Amino acid sequence: MSQAIIDKLDRLAEYQSQRDVLNMDKQAAIDSILTPEIKERLAEVEAEFGGKVEAVTENLAALEAEVRADVLTQGETVRGFRLQAVWSKGRTSWDDRALQGYMKAHPELAEFRKQGEPSVSIRVI
Repeated sequence: MSQAIIDKLDRLAEYQSQRDVLNMDKQAAIDSILTPEIKERLAEVEAEFGGKVEAVTENLAALEAEVRADVLTQGETVRGFRLQAVWSKGRTSWDDRALQGYMKAHPELAEFRKQGEPSVSIRVI
């Protein structure tokens, strides 16, 4: 394991922590200048729009599920005015371990094997 990469990951985590602290400090500064009256009005606005946003979000999820089901049934991409539902055929996969064993007895199969590029995802642990 490369110590240089570990050091970079630790620096990356530190930068993320710095960003989080800055955002908290910013929110604290905003909260400190808000009067109780303004905070009360903000709570009223949140209450007024909270239910509406939730209802629209539920409608979006339900309609999106319907569109997905319809496009899957139709089996082709459908374009609307501002959105399109892209149909993609199912991904084919193979049991690589079994094929590696089979390829030992049938080396001619090796020319048909393609190996994709590796990728990296950074996750919180």
